[in-house]
Amino acid sequence: MKLVRSQLIPVAEIFREDQNPDGPPMDFYAGWAKRMAEFQIQAYKIQYGLDHYSVVRPCNVYGPGDNFDPRSSHVIPALIKKCVDAIDRGDDKIVAWGTGSASREFLYVADAAQAIVFATERYNKPEPVNIGSAMEISIRELLELIAELTDFRGEIVWDNSKPDGQPRRMLDISRAE
Repeated sequence: MKLVRSQLIPVAEIFREDQNPDGPPMDFYAGWAKRMAEFQIQAYKIQYGLDHYSVVRPCNVYGPGDNFDPRSSHVIPALIKKCVDAIDRGDDKIVAWGTGSASREFLYVADAAQAIVFATERYNKPEPVNIGSAMEISIRELLELIAELTDFRGEIVWDNSKPDGQPRRMLDISRAE
C-alpha cells in the first residue's frame, strides 16, 4: 500500500484555531518546530504574563521576495515560474500535478504583515489566531489565472498520476475578525 501525505493527517473542511491534527505535522521538521514555538509562547504568556506576543497562523502567503526555486517554492511562485519558463522556451504546453481540484487560501504578504502587527498590538491572549483572506481558489483556477496574467497561451496538461495534496486548505478567521 502506498501512503500519501493526505492519509497522514485528518482533513478538515475549514481549520479552526482549536483544531490540531491528531497525527504528526505534514512537514515533520518545520511542523514540529512551529508547534513547539506556539506552545512556548503560550506558556510564557500564561506563566509570566507577557504582553504583545501572539501566536498567528497565516494561510499561504505570497508576494514580492517570494521563493521561485523549483525545488522549494510554494504554489503561486512555482506556477508563475512554470508559465514564464514555458514562454521563454517557446513551449506549447505545461504539465501541472494532480487534477487541479484541490483548493487553497492565499494572503498577500503586506496584508499578512499588517495582520501580524495588528495581532501583536491588539490580541493579547495565549490562544492562536488564524489570519487569512477568507477566499479560496482551486489550483486549476489559480493556474488558469496565472497563465492569463503571464500571457501563456499554451495547453495546461494535468498529470493525474501525481498527487493533488490536501483537498482543501482554508482557515476559519472568525477569531481574527
